[in-house]
Amino acid sequence: MAHPEPAKEDAQVHTRNYSRKPRILLAATGSVPAVKFSLICRQFCEFAEVIAVATRTALHFIDIASFPNNVALFTDDDDWSNWKKEGDRVLHIELRRWADIMVIAPLSANTLAKIAGGLSDNLLTSIVRAWDYSKPIFVAPSMNKYMWGNLFTQRHLKVIDDDLGISFIPPVPDGKTSRNYGNGVMPDIPVIYTTVRSHVG
Repeated sequence: MAHPEPAKEDAQVHTRNYSRKPRILLAATGSVPAVKFSLICRQFCEFAEVIAVATRTALHFIDIASFPNNVALFTDDDDWSNWKKEGDRVLHIELRRWADIMVIAPLSANTLAKIAGGLSDNLLTSIVRAWDYSKPIFVAPSMNKYMWGNLFTQRHLKVIDDDLGISFIPPVPDGKTSRNYGNGVMPDIPVIYTTVRSHVG
């Protein structure tokens, strides 16, 4: 896939004073609500330029055939595929520069733990590790009730909030599947969209 045009490091764009459409990097991780990722991308395309990133496990849930044609989708294999020698572009750095905002929806327990621990073993976690934290990141966790209630989950959420300033969109109860998912269900797309859209202004 074509690489995004890099933005200059010193050309910071204030989220509430855009002279162009905001650039939003949407990411999905390996959780069941990733089946909605195409719809999330379509929703955000209404007001923003969108580039998408999916982890290898997220691809199990994403229907590539129905993915929006106007949204570039990058995966782990793309990160180093065009790198041949020192000085060549590195995708996770180019995406970090391009984006004004990043939204990870859904955020799995596994990727949450990686981010909290500073791991960078795939395209998405490398972007997060290299991120300019003067620019916002929103995450919408999604996991079963046992993972959500685990002490590590609460500890990791505190780390990404306190240390990185990542904003978290709380999961919701799911009456239909509460036996399995409890309070770890990703909120509906309009909730995610409205939360991010209100930040842009």
